[in-house]
Amino acid sequence: MENNKKQHIALLFGGNSSEHDVSKRSAHNIYDAMDKDRYDISLFLMTRDGYFLSHEGSKRVFDGESEAAVEKDEMGKLDLTDPLAPIANLQNAKGVDVFFPIIHGNLGEDGTIQGLLRLLNKPYVGTGVLGSAMSFDKDITKKILGLAGVANTRYELVTPLTAEQHSYESLSKELGNTLFIKPANQGSSVGIHKVENASEYEESMRDAFRYDDKILVEEAIDGPRELEISILGNREPIASKIGSIQVPESDEFYTYDNKFVDASEVKFDIPVAISDELATKITKMGLDTYRALGLKGLARIDFLISKNDDPYVGEVNTLPGFTNISLYPQLFEASGISYTDLIDRLIRLAIDEFEYRSKILYDFKPLDPKDQKI
Repeated sequence: MENNKKQHIALLFGGNSSEHDVSKRSAHNIYDAMDKDRYDISLFLMTRDGYFLSHEGSKRVFDGESEAAVEKDEMGKLDLTDPLAPIANLQNAKGVDVFFPIIHGNLGEDGTIQGLLRLLNKPYVGTGVLGSAMSFDKDITKKILGLAGVANTRYELVTPLTAEQHSYESLSKELGNTLFIKPANQGSSVGIHKVENASEYEESMRDAFRYDDKILVEEAIDGPRELEISILGNREPIASKIGSIQVPESDEFYTYDNKFVDASEVKFDIPVAISDELATKITKMGLDTYRALGLKGLARIDFLISKNDDPYVGEVNTLPGFTNISLYPQLFEASGISYTDLIDRLIRLAIDEFEYRSKILYDFKPLDPKDQKI
């Protein structure tokens, strides 16, 4: 690639998860921060039904038109009998150098879009198929972290087949009177409940099963603080400074509403004032988590800190938000890496990982046609 040639970057955003609108905000911020002298940018909005709109249609939504109206126009141009109709508009992404997925949640962070981009044989920002899938599933994340010796909260897994075997009484004896109910494959606090009695447990489980068929019932950490760290890199990742979130006293935990709907009462402390010992522990645990899950490019790792200053990994986000209040870019800004520089680095890391993976051999021996049995 010539040094004076602009790189063509395709932003993929939206999606059919509860974080659709959050993704749109993230993509808009990334677009605004990108150096237009360095990059040509194509936009591809995935609808809530999982169809990519054209660049022209996506740009109309970016510029403030009603998504529903634009989607109606765009869907009328697609042959919906074509099995590839959901991704048909990506054929217009000719000459793309790097794909930048910022689809939060389902289809974006679970390895699905990563598998598509691998089939397209193009560099893309972020973790690959396996790391994304493992990190998205809280049950699998905890199992991997347990094997790696990284502290995280105790839990029991409940599925529709095992639900009758688990009652609030039996789980509270094992995990404590206060429990957290969490769908294994959801982000942004969707379907999460704090329960303290049998009736709350039963109602919360009914709601959680609306979002997934794997539910974690997790112990509560006594009086926890929520701290976050951002990680950047491939084989030699670096960690940001550490930040904290303080939610309103009326809220039990960091909910979807105070993440995205009304964050006016949420307080961010970036960087947070903690002991050097705790900061060292969290940084090591963050990097150990990143490596254990095989993450690449970027991740934000959330921690719960007990009253005794014991840190536990809470959640791993492989495509963290880039909204105005998102912690991932804020933490690196506090660490000396600007928003625009951060995006440049992520694009370079995508190319680096693609080139590294391209050197791995997938050779095979052709079979002798005479020996084949048909």
